Amino acid sequence: MPGSRTGGPPAQRTVKRPAAPGPSHENPVLGLYLRLRRAWDRPLTAYYLIFGGSLLITVLGLVMVYSASQITALQLSLPGSYFFRKQFLAALIGSGLLVAAMRMPVKLHRALAYPILAGAVFLMILVQVPGIGMSVNGNQNWISLGGSFQIQPSEFGKLALVLWGADLLARKQDKKLLAQWKHMLVPLVPAAFMLLGLIMIGGDMGTAIILTAILFGLLWLAGAPTRLFAGVLSVAVLLGVILIKTSPNRMARLNCIGATDPGPGDACWQAVHGIYALASGGLFGSGIGASVEKWGELPEAHTDFIFAVTGEELGLAGTLSVLALFAALGYAGIRVAGRTEDPFVRYAAGGVTTWITAQAVINIGAVLGLLPIAGVPLPLFSYGGSALLPTMFAIGLLIAFARDEPGARAALALRQPRFGRKRGTGGTGGSGAKRTSRSRNTMRRRASAARSSGER
Repeated sequence: MPGSRTGGPPAQRTVKRPAAPGPSHENPVLGLYLRLRRAWDRPLTAYYLIFGGSLLITVLGLVMVYSASQITALQLSLPGSYFFRKQFLAALIGSGLLVAAMRMPVKLHRALAYPILAGAVFLMILVQVPGIGMSVNGNQNWISLGGSFQIQPSEFGKLALVLWGADLLARKQDKKLLAQWKHMLVPLVPAAFMLLGLIMIGGDMGTAIILTAILFGLLWLAGAPTRLFAGVLSVAVLLGVILIKTSPNRMARLNCIGATDPGPGDACWQAVHGIYALASGGLFGSGIGASVEKWGELPEAHTDFIFAVTGEELGLAGTLSVLALFAALGYAGIRVAGRTEDPFVRYAAGGVTTWITAQAVINIGAVLGLLPIAGVPLPLFSYGGSALLPTMFAIGLLIAFARDEPGARAALALRQPRFGRKRGTGGTGGSGAKRTSRSRNTMRRRASAARSSGER
């Protein structure tokens, strides 16, 4: 390279760096989508969705139970807050169960599977003993605990089937036995059919449908072949058709799908007035406590048809919010089941998600007139302590599994306790001095890196 005119070393040319990119003018909708996508992919997303979603559903359910049950309580010569107080007590007990399930290790969950199953079967047998079991709305599925407190053992049968089925399939997968159809079906399907038989003796087909959905969810997660899955499904559908055809009450409920008129004998009164409640709610509803249908027109306004009262008082915005919360809960459960490598966690998380999602779909579908009225409550939302307690325990399971994900464990381990830390910046050997020193060293490294790269 030729020298300079002064005879000195050749002048070095300054390398021009490309200008920093200016502010991007990307589509705001696309930018929002990308930010939401990054938020969905964070390690603790499932944990926050399950915990926050279940909490919001439960709190909103308490509010709607108080609003929807006041007239019913007054008609029974009870205080207006009677049903709300009972539901609030059940929510407190359920919160304790949720925290206990959330803190339990997976080994303890598996150890509880057989005792919970045995207890549920024992209680469902007691239901059929004269003098112990009691009938509510034509279904012999309740046990009186004294006074106004009752328990429905079939609700605990859902939790028992999830835990026991998940433990059974996980042990068989560890032994590599699920490739044989006999090991996949036995004893899971016979035990599930035993639970279904005990429930159907009392006439509660709605709960039987939920247990059937849980069974199919477990078989699907276990990788049941299509022919085997279709065979079990065909048997279940055939039994369902027989049970519906042989019951005039169930046939009447089936005929009320999409009804817009109560019909002869007011056979579709509940279904039609549920539609009336939703239709009169408008966009934002008439306000909490201002429902008209709950004044004796809509049966079971605080239990099976609480979603209709929600639509009347909170409008389309309220019902869509409830649907969004259940959708988020279902998504988080599927994510937990799909990201784990523990077979028990996968089966249990999938079973709980199937249970809550299927029950919500059946309840809301019946209120909307798209499905027959099955008499199942809306999970975490409707009045009923027997349904709330096992459901909150199951939510605790999902939270425990979400916290146990590898990415979630690492994210939680990086967190420092916010309380009890020293905030001083001076002193010798204090935590504040250490943090200040680390921050200064970090600033020095960044400054030296900027100078070496030619930045100013």
